[in-house]
Amino acid sequence: MKAYDVIVLGGGPGGYVAAIKASQLGAKVALVEVDKVGGVCLNYGCIPTKTLLRSAKLYQDLLASSTFGIDIPALSEASINWDNLMKRKSSVVDKMVGGVQQLLKFNHIDVYNGFGVAEDEHTIRVNDEVIQCKNLILATGSSVKLPSLPGIEDAYEKGIVIDSTGAISLKEQPKTLTILGGGVIAVEFATLYNSLGTKVTLLQRSDTILKNLDKDVRTTIQRHLKKEGVEIITNVKINSIEGHVVNYQIGEEVKSVEGDYILASLGRKPNLKGLEKLKLDTDKRGVVTDAHMLTNLPNVYAIGDMAGKMMLAHVASAEGIVAAEAIMGHKNEIDYRKIPSCIYSFPEVGVIGYSEEEAIEAGYDVGTSLFPLSANGKAMAEGETTGFVKIVHDKKYGEVVGVHIVASHATDMIAEAAVSLELEGTIYDLAKTVHPHPTLSEIVMEAAHGAVDKPIHIIKR
Repeated sequence: MKAYDVIVLGGGPGGYVAAIKASQLGAKVALVEVDKVGGVCLNYGCIPTKTLLRSAKLYQDLLASSTFGIDIPALSEASINWDNLMKRKSSVVDKMVGGVQQLLKFNHIDVYNGFGVAEDEHTIRVNDEVIQCKNLILATGSSVKLPSLPGIEDAYEKGIVIDSTGAISLKEQPKTLTILGGGVIAVEFATLYNSLGTKVTLLQRSDTILKNLDKDVRTTIQRHLKKEGVEIITNVKINSIEGHVVNYQIGEEVKSVEGDYILASLGRKPNLKGLEKLKLDTDKRGVVTDAHMLTNLPNVYAIGDMAGKMMLAHVASAEGIVAAEAIMGHKNEIDYRKIPSCIYSFPEVGVIGYSEEEAIEAGYDVGTSLFPLSANGKAMAEGETTGFVKIVHDKKYGEVVGVHIVASHATDMIAEAAVSLELEGTIYDLAKTVHPHPTLSEIVMEAAHGAVDKPIHIIKR
């Protein structure tokens, strides 16, 4: 029976990062993974969807080539080669998985392929083998939560209702797609399939999509998606699913919509199978942990989606590092208010910290400044003028408490805001920082100038 300092159960972006960090700090480490290393994010989520979105964006740019002074004969014959689209996605994923495998090997981590069952907090059974540890890191992730609706289970078994994994693995491009939900995943898939030419209908229970984001962000993205052809129906009560048909109502009016596929995007649940003997404390989000990711059991840690604090790959990785460091005697914590979130729509969204509404509720004397992309030279040159940078700050000290970006490169730009919040930066710091020209990053500086006094490149009366 092999014994380890640390066993990590789950090889996603939380698990494999935790394993590498623990090994780097001197621990003898084993990693248990039932599928491929990289988890849902690398194999079925983040990486494949962004690969497909890149193809969709290139297709849209090609169709708009004449506006950039490029005439392409027979452009009307341009079409989507679905098989090659999927082959490229698989190629990118395979390369990434191979890279993670090499990292694990280089860091001397023993990888066990199989479903790990916890016999107790020090013993894991994998297939017919038993391994032991001093410390256990649980990183088993999450899975799709299907709503309780008449007909949904039957449609799911028949492959009509699909989850995000199914949506990146379709054998052919659907002509029509119905999406249940209006969160991040729903918006990304609406963007993807609409851009490729699929007719997309999105059904949202509340009065707006992306309801947890700043009002200016959700309003801008909803308006833009509608302009691009996505049918967004809000204030919907979904009654049932009959094959390809979703029956719903708005108020007293009963309606229905039919789609080749129905994408269920209404939340996820933690994967706790195989952990029953541990008697872990859980709440509605997942496994309960302290600031160092320690559960109610000594020497047992939980990270990533199964802990449920923020279901994001980069959060899982950060939590994996915190857990590994705690095991090895280095206590650090994560301030979740300072973690950016991204949406890979067209345009992209990057947000961090408080929304305007949240900052007011938290008791700040709130100031805001918004600078539009339409006044930025780089955005105009690229033909991507939908969006803005919005800074939310505390008027007392000028501290930046939230930044919200809608722009073609918002997911990259938000990192600047993350550094600012981490260092407790102010609007004066951002305004004083000279940004290169011409770049989209200048709008961060301009928004900061607007918060301090007045921006340079728009008229603010």
